[in-house]
Amino acid sequence: METQQEHAGAAGVDADVQARGVSLRAVELVVAALLLAGAAVVIWSNHRIGAGWAADGPEAGYFPLRVGAIVLVCSLAVAWQAWRTPADAVFASWQQLRQVCVILLPLSVYVALIGWLGIYVASAIFIAGFMMAVGKAEWWRAVLLGAGINLVLFWIFEIQFRVPLPKGPLEAALGF
Repeated sequence: METQQEHAGAAGVDADVQARGVSLRAVELVVAALLLAGAAVVIWSNHRIGAGWAADGPEAGYFPLRVGAIVLVCSLAVAWQAWRTPADAVFASWQQLRQVCVILLPLSVYVALIGWLGIYVASAIFIAGFMMAVGKAEWWRAVLLGAGINLVLFWIFEIQFRVPLPKGPLEAALGF
């Protein structure tokens, strides 16, 4: 039998392993750098097209340049705050990032497939694939539900509301 101290020690090790991940400071510094880069582009491009006050009012880049300056100041504030963050603070553990990737990677493939297959076929594949991979559903149930949901959505958007959504080769072959 495991004693309470051994159990507490094992739990502490598990908690330590779970706590490791991406540093909060690193994430905040990357965000600050991206904001700074975006602000610099906005300021430079709007200064180039004219950001002053003309005889008839503000030039085209007047307000966007000032918004860029505000974003620049905010990026410096984020960087200052990041340097003040404890070095051992964790933004997300590796396990949490893996869980995000379980959703993000298939979702990215789904979005890419919409352009080639259309939204209905891509959605049916996405739903069925997700049900099988994550939900561990039987393939026939996943395919039936993925196709059924998208047939209903097709009927609602294309037939009832007459809202055209991106279509692919299957819909073209069926005359839509």
